[in-house]
Amino acid sequence: MAFPIDRVRAQFPSLTDTDQGHPRIYLDNPAGTQVPGQVIDAITDTLVHRNANLGGSFVTSVAAEEIVNSAHRKMAAFLGTDDPDEIIVGANMTTLTFHLSRTICRDLQQGDEIIVTRMDHEGNVAPWLEAAADKGLVVRWAEFNTDTWRIEPDHFKSLLNSRTKVVALNHTSNLTGSTNDVKQLVSLAKQAGAIVYVDAVQYAPHGLIDVAAIGCDFLVCSAYKFFGPHMGIAWGRRSLLERMRAYKCRCVSEELPIKYETGTPQIEQLAGLDGTVDYFAWLGESVGAKGSLREKIVAAFAAARVYERGLATRLIEGLRKLPAVTIVGPGPETETNPRVPTVSFTHKSVAPSVIASTLAKSNVFVWSGHNYALGTVQKLGLNEEEGVLRIGIAQYNTDMEIDRVLGIVADIVGRK
Repeated sequence: MAFPIDRVRAQFPSLTDTDQGHPRIYLDNPAGTQVPGQVIDAITDTLVHRNANLGGSFVTSVAAEEIVNSAHRKMAAFLGTDDPDEIIVGANMTTLTFHLSRTICRDLQQGDEIIVTRMDHEGNVAPWLEAAADKGLVVRWAEFNTDTWRIEPDHFKSLLNSRTKVVALNHTSNLTGSTNDVKQLVSLAKQAGAIVYVDAVQYAPHGLIDVAAIGCDFLVCSAYKFFGPHMGIAWGRRSLLERMRAYKCRCVSEELPIKYETGTPQIEQLAGLDGTVDYFAWLGESVGAKGSLREKIVAAFAAARVYERGLATRLIEGLRKLPAVTIVGPGPETETNPRVPTVSFTHKSVAPSVIASTLAKSNVFVWSGHNYALGTVQKLGLNEEEGVLRIGIAQYNTDMEIDRVLGIVADIVGRK
């Protein structure tokens, strides 16, 4: 079945916005996506009809608690676990990682080792560096290969030893779009006895996540990167969550997941998260899926991935034809070269910030800079402030939008 792009776009009210008669082209998606009507309606309905704190016997408090429970159940289905108590919701991925890194590292000893990567967003690097500084831990860096744009297993294996206690690994780069063989890397780390914490923020909008198949101990993602509200989600292995001593208030229960969810939950945001998963279920049904919520989510990602791949290939091939443009990352996706549709590039003489600001004047939204992939930019020897020009495709983008951005970029670089 063909991807129902017109029906998909109709789900997102913001896509109809214009500025001085010009439609907006949202290609800033790696930093945050637009939201479908299900999310907006769920948040509004909660604020109007179910706005209360938890723990009361009155009707709005009972309704609010069901929102919280439902969002955890649906995110469990989204991430591939049948245990909603393994789902931890927080302000954002970075805040969650700072919080969980302190808990995970609480009992580590001076000289124990942590592995972080040059490929990751700072949200999965800085928390571990700070924990290492606090505890006297040794930090080892996993480098990505600039030919494959991935962390190669042989190099990764060489970093592991009996003192490796934690591995903070990224699934997919938010700057290059390249995707690691996380199952293999996780397996190697687990053989060494390490706890493995996977940053899947950039993969979650584009590919199905199955925490059981990946085999990690923790996995984090951000709802606002996959059409949801501004919040972060962590999955943790129950046996570890139960065993670890959380940083929490004295009067907070030891039950999961509340012992890790500090403070009053963002109930209206959780309603939006519930609506986000409903959107994926709707998409799965639209491409012919029946059965369970998880089966519909599987079908949604299968259809969207093929569609997005076509747009990314169109973009990469178009950029390759432009003079003095260098793509920072892998080429079009193949079976042996997986990637997400995030495409970054530089130009020999036009700064990324200049290209981004010129595109903005034409209502094309993109990002320039290091995009918090500081280690990646440093490894590649790029200017840290200018970094790259990043174009991020989502499932609501179209081939006409890709052609539009290519035409504007061609005009910009053609002047030089």
